[in-house]
Amino acid sequence: MRRFSGLVLVSMLSTLALAGCDKPAPSENAVDVQALTVEDANEPPAAGRASPPGIAPTGAPGVAFNYRYDFRMDAAKIGETQEKHAQACEKLGIDRCRITGMSYRLINDRDIAAMLAFKLEPSLARQFGKDGIGLVNAAEGMLVRSEISGVDAGSAISAAGRAQGRLRDEQTRLEARLKQPKLTEAERAEINSRLEEVARQIESASVTREENRESLANTPMVFNYGSGEIVPGFDAGSPLRDAFRTAGETFVGAIAAFIVVLGALLPLALLAALGWGLWRLLLRPLVRRWQAGSPASVAPSTTD
Repeated sequence: MRRFSGLVLVSMLSTLALAGCDKPAPSENAVDVQALTVEDANEPPAAGRASPPGIAPTGAPGVAFNYRYDFRMDAAKIGETQEKHAQACEKLGIDRCRITGMSYRLINDRDIAAMLAFKLEPSLARQFGKDGIGLVNAAEGMLVRSEISGVDAGSAISAAGRAQGRLRDEQTRLEARLKQPKLTEAERAEINSRLEEVARQIESASVTREENRESLANTPMVFNYGSGEIVPGFDAGSPLRDAFRTAGETFVGAIAAFIVVLGALLPLALLAALGWGLWRLLLRPLVRRWQAGSPASVAPSTTD
């Protein structure tokens, strides 16, 4: 009897525990945001390169996610990598991936900033992002920031649906009241005004539902590309490379300054050389002959 009672007690506790685990967390209408950055990775970077955390946001039904990746790479390879990302989207087909924006901008004489925006089928978004990172790594670039933000679109859709139901009930009551006889003109005008307001609110709730359904059906993703220093101090050879680059820039600057000075002084030097040549070849012989034939050059004779 005691053994049977113990088995019953254990069975009841197990049932309660399972019921507590299966109970869904209460949903809220507030925005639920997850931010995943490269610095959150707990695993050591592979091959000396930082890697984003392998966190899958797919286990959150009703949440609309937005993906953003920031890359740094050599300026000469940005256009090529951007084109490869666009081709990867086109291969999936327009029903599964669409390019929604693109930019390519020259910042200065050596730095470039670019962007590529997509809308993806939600089930493909995470793998597409990983493949995009792989193409950047193949181009000797690196991921410097990844961010996945989520909005609880499911709760917003449910709330909008409940609001629509209440508004339609009110609309039905107002229309029935409007059909009642012996209404004054003021009452009829007030009911009509309220009906118009309810109709606007129903339309707004409908738009909200459609927008959130769209956000669940299409996942936005943005790739940002930039050149320049990837991570200060990341490459052990960076100080030496920077020293050589600075020395080269100083040397080129010195040569440029010398050319400028030479260009400014060269006409004066040529003019001086031409004057000196004219003096030696023409003017000095004439001056000497004139001095030789001058009376002042002849010594005066003296008599005793």
